[in-house]
Amino acid sequence: MGNSSRLSTRLGRITVVATALASGAAWADGLTPIETLGRSMFFDADLSIGRNQSCASCHGPEVGFTGPVESFNEAGAVYEGSVAGRFGNRKPPSAAYAATSPILHFVLERANNPIKAEALFVGGNFWDGRATGERLGNPAADQAQGPFLNPLEQALPDSACVVQRACSASYPVALADVFAGACDVTWPADVEAACSIDGGVVLLSASDRARVDQTYDEIALAIAAYEDSPEVSGYSSKYDAYLAGLVALSQQEKRGLNLFRGKGKCANCHTLDAGPDGEPPLFTDHTFDNLGVPRNPDNPFYGQSLFNPLGANWIDSGLGAFLASRIDYQAYAPVNLGKQRVPTLRNVAKRPFPGFVKAFGHNGYFKSLKGVVHFYNTRDAKPTCPDLFTREVDALAQGCWPAPEVDINVNVSEIGDLHLTDAQEDAIVAFLATLSDGYFDPAGQ
Repeated sequence: MGNSSRLSTRLGRITVVATALASGAAWADGLTPIETLGRSMFFDADLSIGRNQSCASCHGPEVGFTGPVESFNEAGAVYEGSVAGRFGNRKPPSAAYAATSPILHFVLERANNPIKAEALFVGGNFWDGRATGERLGNPAADQAQGPFLNPLEQALPDSACVVQRACSASYPVALADVFAGACDVTWPADVEAACSIDGGVVLLSASDRARVDQTYDEIALAIAAYEDSPEVSGYSSKYDAYLAGLVALSQQEKRGLNLFRGKGKCANCHTLDAGPDGEPPLFTDHTFDNLGVPRNPDNPFYGQSLFNPLGANWIDSGLGAFLASRIDYQAYAPVNLGKQRVPTLRNVAKRPFPGFVKAFGHNGYFKSLKGVVHFYNTRDAKPTCPDLFTREVDALAQGCWPAPEVDINVNVSEIGDLHLTDAQEDAIVAFLATLSDGYFDPAGQ
């Protein structure tokens, strides 16, 4: 199934999206009009309170649409928002392949308890799954609305500010070109002043507010369409070429693949299965797991007293904390505390040049793929570091690992003591490097 038809299926507002796609077969660079519009907004720094931060500021294409700033990656790995000095609390996840995630739901499993079924949550976006996809029919669209209004990210005070600035922009494809009437709003004279300060409110009539709400949803749908496009989710890696019979893997890469699906147990969650219509594997099962990742001592969120009154005592409870906020899911919260979304491994090794530091894990604790694989391999085989806030480099030097940030619900069946040799760890890392997009052009084959 192609990207456009998959998009129409996944997005809730099928009629609107189908109409937009029908307005033009494809733009000059191979993107449809709605995808082109989404790209313009994805890279538009004006869609932030200081006109200085775009979606791409935290999701750069050169690193596989995750954090592109090496200095941030080397330390806390969370990113500074539009307002100087304000930082988020988690590492930016990849926006690539985000639109493939299903709407958050759970399935009942009895594998671990034949008497009482366990609820296994699947889907959603953000590390904790809170962008469920229930509103707009696609978690990627729900997610796209979050950063614009998050005071730690793009920090605009009102969704009307996003709409007004997007409507005022000179995009190659305008909002109104894709969504008829999207910009039919009477704006107050002080709209720009209101959109430039914390707590600003744009005063609108009831009809204009309704139009803004609809357009804000359409903006999210367009960004999700771009994230689902071949430019972002290209299936163009060496591994994809290998699956197509166009190239062979090296001996080390092939060994890494075998370890990935076997002794390393990586494929248990980062699945190698093809999609229902034969799509290449996504390298995620869209579930959630607590890997026992330590705290990142360099995370500046610990010092954000205005937004984190707990300071160094703050714990990232992941999916469990989100479930606790929902009456319908509260009963499932305790057994999901500490679990974070299983990310796709596509583009996990992608970087602009060799040696560029990327961060890994929901909090960016790890600074290399070798470090991640070694942690998976030895987490339970090494002693516990005496200091909870031990950096990865120091833990490796001391031959220990810090205690998990959340020490319940830790996965002890699939990681922790895998008995991999150093060479086998290197082979898995070599295989992961074959998952970076840009190796070939699938459309040209």
